[in-house]
Amino acid sequence: MPSDCITYQNSGQFTKLMIDYLDEKSALKPFYNHFPKIENFKYQIEEKSLNFNTVDNSKRQNLVAELKKQYSNSNASEATLNNIKLLEDNSTFTITTGHQLNLFTGPLYFLYKIVSTINLCKQLKSEYPNNNFVPVYWMATEDHDFEEINFFKLKDKTFRWNKESNGPVGRLTTEGLEKVFKVFANEIGSSINAEALKTLFENAYINNSNLADATRFLANELFKNEGLVIIDGDSKALKRHFISQAKKELLEQTSFQKVSKTNEMLKDYFVQVNPREINLFYIEDKLRERIVFENGIYKINNTALEFSESEILNELENHPEKFSPNVILRPLYQEIILPNLCYIGGGGELAYWLELKSNFDANNITFPMLLLRNSILLATEKQNKKADKLNLSWSDLFSTQSELTTKKTKEFSAFTIDFSAQKEHLKKQFENLYTIANATDKSFLGAVKAQESKQIKGLENLEKRLLKAEKKNHNDQLERILSIQNELFPNQKLQERYVNFSEFYLEFGNSLIEVLLKELKPLSQEFKIITLK
Repeated sequence: MPSDCITYQNSGQFTKLMIDYLDEKSALKPFYNHFPKIENFKYQIEEKSLNFNTVDNSKRQNLVAELKKQYSNSNASEATLNNIKLLEDNSTFTITTGHQLNLFTGPLYFLYKIVSTINLCKQLKSEYPNNNFVPVYWMATEDHDFEEINFFKLKDKTFRWNKESNGPVGRLTTEGLEKVFKVFANEIGSSINAEALKTLFENAYINNSNLADATRFLANELFKNEGLVIIDGDSKALKRHFISQAKKELLEQTSFQKVSKTNEMLKDYFVQVNPREINLFYIEDKLRERIVFENGIYKINNTALEFSESEILNELENHPEKFSPNVILRPLYQEIILPNLCYIGGGGELAYWLELKSNFDANNITFPMLLLRNSILLATEKQNKKADKLNLSWSDLFSTQSELTTKKTKEFSAFTIDFSAQKEHLKKQFENLYTIANATDKSFLGAVKAQESKQIKGLENLEKRLLKAEKKNHNDQLERILSIQNELFPNQKLQERYVNFSEFYLEFGNSLIEVLLKELKPLSQEFKIITLK
């Protein structure tokens, strides 16, 4: 079966909100700026230039200085260092993706996000040669949901880092990962690719003292030749640029008002996140708790810490690094400190970004373009041949197991498992009875309706029983079909949300990322199927 693709809209993997966004439905146009088409970047560049560039260039200079500091202990490539330097220039812009600090990258889509970002920068440089475009990976170092990131899966085996964690995960020490490394190293064997993975894991997690540095090292090793710039927002220098917006949040609760109103407008869709009255956390090394306002006092939830208005504003001015934006405000913080044009994320991420434009407008910050990251299904030649032999299309494989087995059973059966004709014939027979009932005793009408419903139901039950019997007759073929689907969709989930890159790296090595860089087209709206050779 040749490499192919299926549209996002037809993949069955996206919400109505995302499908309507991709289809550019008019109802959603108030919630984003420019739709991500190559020609629209011209307008985004113009708007961001006016909103971000300053006469003294101080914001860019501070960004570059902080990035150099963050990379001071990293083996940054010449391409990455050059991109950092380019950020001082007013004609340089970023394309950004963000992700949690998942252990050993977590699921495959971590790679897809970054490759989408890199490839879009290349495409933009070709279209707009007078500008420079830098791919940025924003590390979610201030998150505190450790249970979401402390594991990865390889060949149905879960590798988990068991550790206590309460504060921002980026500051978490890597102590205890030696045990995970030993189990992982023993599991993957001693091939050339396995040894490369062991070295990568060891250098990232054993030779770095905290999770932020470990993740930076790992992403840098995978993508440094592409000039990827990795940024940690957990920075006093960067948060100085966010002080005025954080102050506005504390005093006016602007984001709560704006996003709540937007969510009401989006009520026909599933609302991804809901704002709090104050969308800031207070953080220290082992603490990340919500700031709440009660009876004129700012309190740090689940602690004894309290501040008056003057005290918390003084704390913000002197220690901005202690104020951490939540999911509602993090995008605003990002766009304040980066000359960013476009954010690339998954469906869930873009769903909450669509809630935020009015808050950006209220803070006079340019809202970025929102691009759905590339989604990929990786298949081997062996799996392709299996699917071909079973006469399976990609559309078949993307369907649910119930849909797939029903469809194939009907194809295998020597007779039609569809009683639509019989049901239609029955309905015509009852039309005569309805005529008689209406002409004689209308009380007879209810009995006729009940009898019709009973007989239609009987035919439906017979149809189900026949389908069940035929599924049993063709069980061997159906089992082979489900087997290949389960290989491609482990636990009936998208491969990209379940499998770690190491599973494919073991067989294909560096060619895995090379193929992704070659094949991914970020501005397409297609779920790409890639055959690895």
